[in-house]
Amino acid sequence: MLNGFMRRLKPLEILTEDEMQAIHRGALDVLWQTGVKLESTKALELLADNGCRVDHDEMTVRFPPGLVEECLRKCPSSFRLRARDPEKDLVVGGNTVYFLPFPGRNTVDPDTWEARPATREEFYDAVTVLDALDNVHAMYNFAPYHGFAGVPQAMAVVEGVAGQIRNFSKAIAMAGRPHGCEVFTIELAQSLGIDIGGGMKSAPPFTFHEDQVQAAMRLAEAGLVTYAENIRVMGSTGPATLAGSAVSGNAEALAEIVVSQLANPGTKMWALGFTFPQDMTEGALVPRPLFGTVESHLSQLVFGQIWRTYGLPVYSAVAGTCRSQTIDYQAGYEKALGAITAVLSGANFVALCGSMGGTNAFHPLQAILDDDIAGMMGRFVRGVEVTDETLAVDLINTVGQAPRFFDEPHTKKWAELERYAPRSADWLAYPEWLEGGKKTALDHARERMEDILANHRPLRLSAQQEQIVDDVLKEARDFYRKKGMISDAEWAEYQAVMGSKTHPYT
Repeated sequence: MLNGFMRRLKPLEILTEDEMQAIHRGALDVLWQTGVKLESTKALELLADNGCRVDHDEMTVRFPPGLVEECLRKCPSSFRLRARDPEKDLVVGGNTVYFLPFPGRNTVDPDTWEARPATREEFYDAVTVLDALDNVHAMYNFAPYHGFAGVPQAMAVVEGVAGQIRNFSKAIAMAGRPHGCEVFTIELAQSLGIDIGGGMKSAPPFTFHEDQVQAAMRLAEAGLVTYAENIRVMGSTGPATLAGSAVSGNAEALAEIVVSQLANPGTKMWALGFTFPQDMTEGALVPRPLFGTVESHLSQLVFGQIWRTYGLPVYSAVAGTCRSQTIDYQAGYEKALGAITAVLSGANFVALCGSMGGTNAFHPLQAILDDDIAGMMGRFVRGVEVTDETLAVDLINTVGQAPRFFDEPHTKKWAELERYAPRSADWLAYPEWLEGGKKTALDHARERMEDILANHRPLRLSAQQEQIVDDVLKEARDFYRKKGMISDAEWAEYQAVMGSKTHPYT
């Protein structure tokens, strides 16, 4: 089992008890007065049978507060997340913190910073880098990229999950579910004995399309993990205030919990927070959320405090989305601030590594640098150990006024235990730095990426496991071909891409 980081610090509380109760009551009031739209006859019938007020013509449902709180109590506070390598399973919940990558639609050229779709080889290589990083504990939705070039949109998620399974031996926390593809990821998870989660993503405010509801119910019925999302753009899909967006987002997340718990009581769930202010700049080319802002980090502190009280594991995705389009100073401070507020919020999962320009791009170099941030956060949440040995009173008295702590056995032991050393940072004195070629952190990250790709070999699938993956891929391809979702031109390009020999997995 991967240990992750144990948080010994008390999570930060920025709301009073009365303020938390006000947000909770507000969410319950919205669910009862306004409700949500669920475009699923099956879900509406299930909810009606359990005391909800359902309008089948409008496909809306209003939730009794008592039912919402009853379903909250059915959610496990912790659970095991099975990885392909059983030694890398995770126990989710409590005070354990795990870090994950955050995806991007494209890769970038690190010389020009121009974005383009990743190739299959780049997708597989990026997953291999993530497998090698010490502080990446699980895989996130769509990471590293939203598919790769030459793959039809209908197959993007399934091919991406196959690439993750083949090159990543740790847990796959969640996968996308467009076009009903959760049927195939569920089959992969059940056949391989692993967990692949998913959720019921809304079209905010308060609308859930049929494919999303269907996916959550299928995952719950299969005994896999589902999650409750609180996703808001303040001033666009929710109120412009932090408190109002918390009410709005929590109402949706609570609705998702009710659906999953009624579909299968005791379903393993976590709550995912992802809230940003809207860019209100006059003349902005397109409406967009403002990633990397102080307000978004405050939102995750609010989210974490509330959902810790509810007793669910907490998943923070805010830290992964910096606004900078390059690997630069801005990316560093936005990622670091996001990571520290996430761990202080009490999050169990922090999506952090690899993303650039919001959700526009991902690059392994950014992931390697972010891995150092994750390592520093892990050391931070471990806090200060106070024991007779660490107090070192006897040592202090023995040394007295002589400056000779350096040679003491206690120093040699605890200097290593107390300190985290980022692997891509520049730690040289100025003369050494000049003599060493004036290398930056990005230079060190490049060297580390080259070493990983040359020497790291992810745990290979057995022949039987590889056959399972191949069979599910074939089933999915045949399914989407018959549905007319893969054109002849797309099929020809797809076959050419998957038949290339640019990676050991073909």
